[in-house]
Amino acid sequence: MFDITPQDPSLLEDGVRFKTILVAGGAGMVGANLIQTLLAQGHRVICLDNLQTGTMANINLFKSDPRYRFVRHDVVRPIKISEPIDEIYDLACAASPPSYQKDPIHTFRTCIDGAMNLLTLAKAKGARVLLSSTSEVYGDPDVSLQSEDCRGRVNTCGPRACYDDGKRAAETLFWEFGAHQGVETRIARIFNSYGPRMHPDDGRVVSNFIMQALRGEDLTICGDGTQTRSFCYVDDLVDGLIRLMASTQKMPVNLGNPGEFTMLELANEVIRKTGARSRLVFWPLPQDDPRHRRPDITRAAEVLGWAPKVPLDQGLDQTIAWFAAGMQAEKPRTQRKGILVPS
Repeated sequence: MFDITPQDPSLLEDGVRFKTILVAGGAGMVGANLIQTLLAQGHRVICLDNLQTGTMANINLFKSDPRYRFVRHDVVRPIKISEPIDEIYDLACAASPPSYQKDPIHTFRTCIDGAMNLLTLAKAKGARVLLSSTSEVYGDPDVSLQSEDCRGRVNTCGPRACYDDGKRAAETLFWEFGAHQGVETRIARIFNSYGPRMHPDDGRVVSNFIMQALRGEDLTICGDGTQTRSFCYVDDLVDGLIRLMASTQKMPVNLGNPGEFTMLELANEVIRKTGARSRLVFWPLPQDDPRHRRPDITRAAEVLGWAPKVPLDQGLDQTIAWFAAGMQAEKPRTQRKGILVPS
């Protein structure tokens, strides 16, 4: 348990009241990009992260900002904060299958105990709290376009269940606290986000394909490559999260890009953009891997005035540049250690 005491009780600047915002999971890709935007808007931000999948490299940029503080803490343990909190973003869970399957019980506890602890904190502070849920709550749906009314098909006894059903349970907790405990709750169902600050070993398809191509390796495709995903660039997602937090919408909202691509299309586009000579190698399809992912964003458009602006073509350019720059920065360091790095 940790305690944060007030350092700057005045949040008033030029007659505008800036907020104190807690971002749980703030060292991850989405969290760090969200923090950057919130600080740019003038808010104070507390970044809470256990660094299981998030990295200090993602948030080192903020450490000199007096409005920012980092606290290393696991949300499965109770959270105590002395100062007022206006808003809480619950982004605290590994999101890629290789990451959340490393410790499935902890993943499940992060979804449920973490949600309970953050909801309890929100109730005590009178704060609004937003859950980053996931399109995985739809499981392997029998409809190709998923609206928020889709009940989904989720296997409760499989390798993805710790995350899929963990998020479904977290949504239930958020609904209960909103309906019966007087807490202002919001639920975002996120579809396949990507962009700068992704971990190179994240394990999701965008980072996998880009890193394999940049390293000159073959691109590994699970199944026959005809399964589809819809990829939302992180800047668009952050905009949607902030809009949802500020809205009066109490029901879940899909946040994703409705552009739908097969894995084959994505792999070939990454090869084209990187100029790699990689081949495509096909692996068995993992158990319970969804065949289709495509969000119906009608609700987001109607209640948030939100729609993604960055097409996959442009987003891939930015993401490839991010990974390439990281590899270039890593190259001198590894060479100094006597490790041969291919050019």
